[in-house]
Amino acid sequence: MIDRRTLLVRGAVAGATLAGAGAMGASPTAASAKAAPGAPSLGAGKPFPSGFLWGAASSPHQTEGNNLGSDLWFLERQQPGIFSVPSGDACNSFELWSDDLDLAKNMGLNSYRFGVEWARVEPVKGQFSQAMLDHYRRIVEGCRARNLAPIVTFNHFTTPLWFAAQGGWSNPEAPELFARYCGKVAAAAGRTMAKAITINEPNLLQSIKGMLPPQVWDLQKATLQGAARQLGVPRFLSANVAGLDDLADLQRGLLAGHKAAKAAIKAQCPDLPVGVSLVVMDDQAAGSPKRRDQVREELYRAWFELAKQDDFVGVQNYERALWGDEGRLPPPKGAVLNWSGAEVWAPSLAGAVKFAHQETGVPILISEHGVGTDDDRIRARFIPESLSALRNVMEEGVLVLGYCHWALLDNFEWIFGYKPKYGLHTVDPVTFARTPKMSAQVLGTIARRNTVTS
Repeated sequence: MIDRRTLLVRGAVAGATLAGAGAMGASPTAASAKAAPGAPSLGAGKPFPSGFLWGAASSPHQTEGNNLGSDLWFLERQQPGIFSVPSGDACNSFELWSDDLDLAKNMGLNSYRFGVEWARVEPVKGQFSQAMLDHYRRIVEGCRARNLAPIVTFNHFTTPLWFAAQGGWSNPEAPELFARYCGKVAAAAGRTMAKAITINEPNLLQSIKGMLPPQVWDLQKATLQGAARQLGVPRFLSANVAGLDDLADLQRGLLAGHKAAKAAIKAQCPDLPVGVSLVVMDDQAAGSPKRRDQVREELYRAWFELAKQDDFVGVQNYERALWGDEGRLPPPKGAVLNWSGAEVWAPSLAGAVKFAHQETGVPILISEHGVGTDDDRIRARFIPESLSALRNVMEEGVLVLGYCHWALLDNFEWIFGYKPKYGLHTVDPVTFARTPKMSAQVLGTIARRNTVTS
């Protein structure tokens, strides 16, 4: 099984991930837990602003389990298919959501990012579940009861099966349908939310256009075509599984969907800050900046222009990308590597955040940041090093509202199933018992002190 995020550079580059889950590669060793090269420490000891949001992130499909009415639940079972295993029970967070809030609270965090599952709220087109609206409202209220600011994502890749079966985001009525759903959620719980994220990583597939080997796009297309045949529909389309010929339609629908969703949320809750979360690499030029600048134009321009009108933009960063004239370069020799063989370079967060702020002029919310590794010592070093570098760019005038680490739990990481480990807590697949890692204590200490100590 091939991970599209790593293979965005395979062939031209060895072992790199774009965000979230990585690809199969060498496992980190104890020796690789040394500090990332070039990681500055000047930000250590400087307090973060009062009211800075310290959080951990999750998504509904990846943690709740048994999301039977969603597009990806259906795609996970297609043959041929791109998914290594189905999501199944995931972390059973649909039942154990209060336990998850307690984990965040007990860590010392003051915010929690989670998502509402559209497929549960509107399982049949036009039929909304009051029980599910109440369920997600209770999670928002549960956050407030624990003094956790609820950061709520309205769409984290998955959509209702019926939505994907009518062409998903390529359908002309998709933005209106999404806005209708967002309005229902905002009416039910929006007034107690801290921040609303309309769509998670809508630029993900666009960012790997032209970089994946044709066979990966072909397999994704075959997965979709099999689903369409099984349902007897002309086109089945998902937000994070698509063919090359679907990308332009996806982007048009997602751009329009964000605008419509923001308007619907604001109509219910005018004072609720609304934004969109984007994949943002720390793109660096090795020599001439021409190739890097071309990549930036294609990956970010349309979304940054839209984000200029928002209350904030969510930045989701996992690594840097070194761009040469011919494409992306491999990790430097001797670099610390994650589970997939991609570079672990702590200053990438600061670089991505600075770039996004310069381009949009709006406040930044770090809605995801993390590292996939079985060696938690790497994560425990990576967090403070990254935050020290972030504090430095904040001193330069970059306005950052908060930091959400991906992820609260080891969870279902899309096509690679449960192999990648990004969580601050392990989850037993049978008992669903959550166990904190050392990195949870590291982030919690920083959050409680509101500073990174040397």
